[in-house]
Amino acid sequence: MKNYKGVLVYIEQRNQVIHNVGIELLGEGKKLAEKLGVPLMACVIGYQMDDVVHKIQAYGPDLIYKVDDLFLKTYVNEPYTKALSTVINKVKPEIVLIGATSLGRDLAPRVSSRLHTGLTADCTQLDIDDDRQLLMTRPAFGGNLMATIICPNHRPQMSSVRPGVMIKPEKNNNSHSTVIEVNVLLDEKDMNVEVLEEVKEEHAKINIEEANVLISAGRGIGSKENMKYIETLANLLTGEVSGTRAVVENGWLDKERQVGQTGKTVRPDLYFACGISGAIQHVSGMEDSNLVIAINKNPSAAIFEVSDIGIVGDGSKVIPALIKELENIRK
Repeated sequence: MKNYKGVLVYIEQRNQVIHNVGIELLGEGKKLAEKLGVPLMACVIGYQMDDVVHKIQAYGPDLIYKVDDLFLKTYVNEPYTKALSTVINKVKPEIVLIGATSLGRDLAPRVSSRLHTGLTADCTQLDIDDDRQLLMTRPAFGGNLMATIICPNHRPQMSSVRPGVMIKPEKNNNSHSTVIEVNVLLDEKDMNVEVLEEVKEEHAKINIEEANVLISAGRGIGSKENMKYIETLANLLTGEVSGTRAVVENGWLDKERQVGQTGKTVRPDLYFACGISGAIQHVSGMEDSNLVIAINKNPSAAIFEVSDIGIVGDGSKVIPALIKELENIRK
């Protein structure tokens, strides 16, 4: 295992658009690399990746490994697995970080299996111990406790991290990275899936992970009809609507707007928790918000333990009153 050195971050891209989680992991990877005294490396896979590589350079990796091939133009599990596995076997990093996106959750376990190493999925915290081992912390037992997992006997140590958990580093256009192209032998036999057509969603994609203001609804909001107050408040504060798992399961909100362990992790400047009890499964997805304002009629609600401002009251009455005051201020 002594032959493995460095931290490698897989940078996910689709149609030459970089997913934010890759940039977030470069920031976290740099911290780990500095603690270990090793280089920070990035890996990007696709077709005609020169512009993507240029964008990655601005976030400071020491080395960028590029796999550029027509067979990699569209994501297919097998060729991408082969490409990333080839890079890892060539570079021998001690740590590999992958974003826990829909694509990353498909790719990471396949790669770890091929490399005969472990994978800790959906991590929320990473650190290095005194023995240079990666400490991978993630929710366990339904989010009721946090488990820290290590991989002492195999390399690389692989972890997938949910988008929005780590802080995105500042961009530096003056930074320089050495770019190394890795040739991977790909042919038609590697294309285990044939992509017949790509159909894009017609409606605008909602990304609550990037919102600066979130107005979030819980079961305590009372009914689907009361969601109109949440939407009005979000419009007044130039924010987005989000919610808990219970709200989504009741059909009051789309799945893509769910915050929590089984939803998305967010860190907006303002998080308004309306009628949310504060179960750990939800809190784990929003506790790093800069300012949390909670409304709940139960003074003992757990959400008040993580909120900066707490309002004890019925959300269906407090929120309309708040809307009225905001509208008066804007007149």
